[in-house]
Amino acid sequence: MHHPDDVDLPRHREMDLERRPWWHRAALEGTPKMADERLRKFREKSSRTPHQSEQQLRRLIANYYGMISLIDHQVGRIRLALRDLGLADNTVIVYSTDHGDWLGDHGLLLKGPMAYEGLLRVGMLVEGPGVPAGKVVADPVSTLDLPQTFCDYAGTALPGPAHSRSLRPLIERDDARRDFALSEWDLRASRCGVDLALRTVRTRTHKLTLELNSGAGELYDLVNDPDEMDNRFGDPGVAKVQRELADMVASRPDDACAPLPQVGMA
Repeated sequence: MHHPDDVDLPRHREMDLERRPWWHRAALEGTPKMADERLRKFREKSSRTPHQSEQQLRRLIANYYGMISLIDHQVGRIRLALRDLGLADNTVIVYSTDHGDWLGDHGLLLKGPMAYEGLLRVGMLVEGPGVPAGKVVADPVSTLDLPQTFCDYAGTALPGPAHSRSLRPLIERDDARRDFALSEWDLRASRCGVDLALRTVRTRTHKLTLELNSGAGELYDLVNDPDEMDNRFGDPGVAKVQRELADMVASRPDDACAPLPQVGMA
């Protein structure tokens, strides 16, 4: 369906760990801490990114596009069924995903604790009654907002407090705004040998990731550096922006539960 010779390759395909915060290398080269040696070896092997030749990467990307096309086709079948059943005018469809994949950008494949756009900036398409056709929302939003969005359209509410805000105002109105979206990822030493507490905030123009245990971080100007090549964390020239984004990270409600007992490769 997608020929390897026709796919676009990332502009920056070399691993550049020397330009990155310490946890990037640790995630790829660290030794997982696990009592079960069989699981430890599996985690260690699966966390490594083997070097890909250009042709191998082209085949990998073409295969990935093929899998997406397969899903697109099945979603199309669902939409046709809704139409045939007379339900299309009373159904809101949201097409999204939990995360993206690296496809060779920065020399990486699959996913890991590096908050590059390839992982975090996923598509979200909405269709249904009251949804303007062709509208594009440029404000950063989160998949965490979907539960409250579904409740809003269904005329109900979530049973308790949640980190979720309805996207309906952004969808239906032109005056609604979102300043940032927050992502967080806690990893235990069973992943790469060290505990990580990562907090990422994304605005229209910048992205900041903090590793709370060490105080390290990375900051990218996504307008002038969309490929995230120049880490500006700690740069006096963007100190004001860094403080503003750090305040956004800190605005998260302090309602996290205590760490749960570990099961397997958590």
